[in-house]
Amino acid sequence: MLKPGMYISDRYEIIDKVGSGGMADVYKAKCHRLNRYVAIKVLKPEFSDDTNFVKKFRGEAQSAAGLSHPNIVSVYDVGDDNGLYYIVMELVEGITLKHFIERKGKLEVKEAVGIAIQIAMGMEAAHNNHIIHRDIKPQNIIISKEGKVKVTDFGIAKATNSNTITSNAMGSVHYLSPEQARGGYSDEKSDIYSLGITMYEMLSGQVPFAGDNTVSVALLHIQGEAIPLREIDPLIPPSVEKIVQKCMQKKPERRYLSASELIADLKRSISNPNGDFVVIPAAVASDSPTITISEDEVSHIKNAAVHPGKSSGNTNPDLRYTNPNLNKKVKEEEEDIDQVDPRVEKIILIGSIIAGIILVALIIFFTVNIFHLFPGNKEENGSNQAETTLTPTATPTEEQVETVTMPYVVGYKLEDAQKMLQEKSEDLQITTDEKTSDTYEKGFVIEQYPAKGAELASDGEVKLVISLGPDSFQLPDVSNSSSKDAETTLTGLGLKVDSKIKEQFDDSVEAGKVIATEPARGNMVKEGDTIVLVVSKGPEKTNTVVPNVLDSTKDAAIKKLKDNDLTAGNITQDYSETYAKGKVMSQSQAGGSEVAKGTAVDLVISLGSAGNDNPSSYTGSVTIDEDPFDYPGDSGIVKVQMVQDGKTTTLQKQQMDYDSFPFSIPITSKSGSDATVIMFIGRPANQGDPGAVKENGAWVVYEEYGTTWQVSFTPER
Repeated sequence: MLKPGMYISDRYEIIDKVGSGGMADVYKAKCHRLNRYVAIKVLKPEFSDDTNFVKKFRGEAQSAAGLSHPNIVSVYDVGDDNGLYYIVMELVEGITLKHFIERKGKLEVKEAVGIAIQIAMGMEAAHNNHIIHRDIKPQNIIISKEGKVKVTDFGIAKATNSNTITSNAMGSVHYLSPEQARGGYSDEKSDIYSLGITMYEMLSGQVPFAGDNTVSVALLHIQGEAIPLREIDPLIPPSVEKIVQKCMQKKPERRYLSASELIADLKRSISNPNGDFVVIPAAVASDSPTITISEDEVSHIKNAAVHPGKSSGNTNPDLRYTNPNLNKKVKEEEEDIDQVDPRVEKIILIGSIIAGIILVALIIFFTVNIFHLFPGNKEENGSNQAETTLTPTATPTEEQVETVTMPYVVGYKLEDAQKMLQEKSEDLQITTDEKTSDTYEKGFVIEQYPAKGAELASDGEVKLVISLGPDSFQLPDVSNSSSKDAETTLTGLGLKVDSKIKEQFDDSVEAGKVIATEPARGNMVKEGDTIVLVVSKGPEKTNTVVPNVLDSTKDAAIKKLKDNDLTAGNITQDYSETYAKGKVMSQSQAGGSEVAKGTAVDLVISLGSAGNDNPSSYTGSVTIDEDPFDYPGDSGIVKVQMVQDGKTTTLQKQQMDYDSFPFSIPITSKSGSDATVIMFIGRPANQGDPGAVKENGAWVVYEEYGTTWQVSFTPER
């Protein structure tokens, strides 16, 4: 028994055992070559020495390997490792339909119909590739965690290019078609019958035919009648009941002739549950491949159940349930019906070859006579009668057509697949087609025809279907959405959003909203692609900080303004006891405030003191350390006046804001006496308001701040 940590073929690491069937154990494993998790079905040791079982086990992979469909479990690889035979398959995390039914008792009608449609779509893909499952049952249906339904376990599937009558009917007896129970003719309609039984169980919670042993159940499939579904549950719609009845018809020709017809009726039953659109054909003539079982056949079947180890007369060996080689009872839900005696198979094979040789000889004989291909064989009497003697040396059977065995190239790059095929024969005609695939990357083979193991002429035609990668779609427009909403929309489509968001200024898109995507909207993308969001930072800020140009010369002040993307506005002159002649004594925008680039700042240039004739002077300074504005962004005109010796002098008058404080003012005075400094705040007013004056084109009312500052002067040296 395999244990976690063990490796198969130095590639597959066993993670855990996830299930077990009659013939094989199933493990979860990790493929270290492709870095992905897979399911591996490993043939049980007691079967590994049995050539027939090994052959059937390999046939499972060969039948399923060529199939690629969302509702079919993909087969990736097949091989053996020191007598350990295994198949590598797609890992589907989920629950079998059998356990799902057991858990719920029975399914809702729409739920059952939806599951049946997906099963039928998987069957349709297999049938289109000439593969019959022959073991459709709830145990072989997996419902993934995402709700996807997948058909698995092609353990008894057989690739066929013709209506092959087999003498072995495998599969769980509860889902066996009547023709399989007889060991006779089976085709796509046998799978449809088994799906009908599965639908019956989904809708009712029970199988239609049950018995004490496999033989009694098999007989019920052949000649029994199931209880109508609406007698079990009257809420089941008439159309659904009739669809199940048509699938479960004893005669194959009365069932759906193809899975596509069944799918069409199932879809119609969803929109028109009470419609009378299901047509069950009348019984055909007695030369149908399905025949009525005779009393002798019933007797033989019963004898086989009583004496399973014996076979005499015309007893059908396919309805025996004991395996004498293993002497082991298998759980009834997983029981298989044994294959025919290998000696009988060998006799049939030899007979078929002899019959084929005779048929070829007859065709040659009639061709020669009809077209007179050998005129030299005419009799001397001129008769047109040609005499032909058929001998082993006269037939063309010695000319053998050179054949090659088709390798398995699914999952390989196109150039590698072509190389593998050309190694088989350089004359092979290789054609290609393309289609999208969510499983294989672009440029890899996803389907091949013929399937692996098929024999074809060395100059025969091989068709390869190449992956275009995942299906692509147009990238939607998520502009003007928040980055969070855009990410939700894109990830919902299977796309990835780059964690690094690009930001840029935009005058028309609000800050925080998406401007565009990379790639742009409308471009073709596919699941897994990474999308970059371009998000707006809002309009680009065009503000600048006003420099403090007080006590600067006129030219220096203009240069400072220019360096900060500002211009000098109106330049006027006034007397000042504080600023020396020629220096800026006032500016319309306070230093440190933020304004739009290009704003004009008015300047007032000092004319010096009005009493300029007195050469003696004194200096002092005052610091206004209290902010009259309550919060950032608050602003107004600030006027500072000094009262000295009964004379009032305006020291400064300009627009200021919350961030302009504290600030200092140097003072020059003609008098050495102390002075008082008072601050006034100009508030917006209307013309005519008491005390309203017009400043810079706007009416304001000056309010005294309330706090005064004292200034002392010292002689200027």
